[in-house]
Amino acid sequence: MEIILNALVGALANLGQTAVKDAYLAVKKLICNKYGDKSKLAEAVVELEESPDSAGRRAKLAEELTAAKADQDDSVVKAVQDLIAKIQGLPGVPQQIQQTVNGNRNIFSGSGNVTVTFDGKQK
Repeated sequence: MEIILNALVGALANLGQTAVKDAYLAVKKLICNKYGDKSKLAEAVVELEESPDSAGRRAKLAEELTAAKADQDDSVVKAVQDLIAKIQGLPGVPQQIQQTVNGNRNIFSGSGNVTVTFDGKQK
């Protein structure tokens, strides 16, 4: 659910970019078509548009995404993936690095600079 929410919030911050705006509007239209223009989910999307920095509105959207099981809808997931690709394609947007780690070490996730120490040696 978090990825859908983050994609929508990220899009709102970049609506000045035509490609992002078009992809965002496609996701919004899909949500309205699938769940109804007057659904709580559609209303939560509109409310977030009005105040994208509001933690309360983000929480409400997360709750409605969960209730609608939007993360289990292949068409919504595909549209959100397209939106994320548009956002990541913008100049100056940090790219995420995805990796798989196998083993029994503690694994942390986050953003920023990374220093890895393995068996006492900095990598």
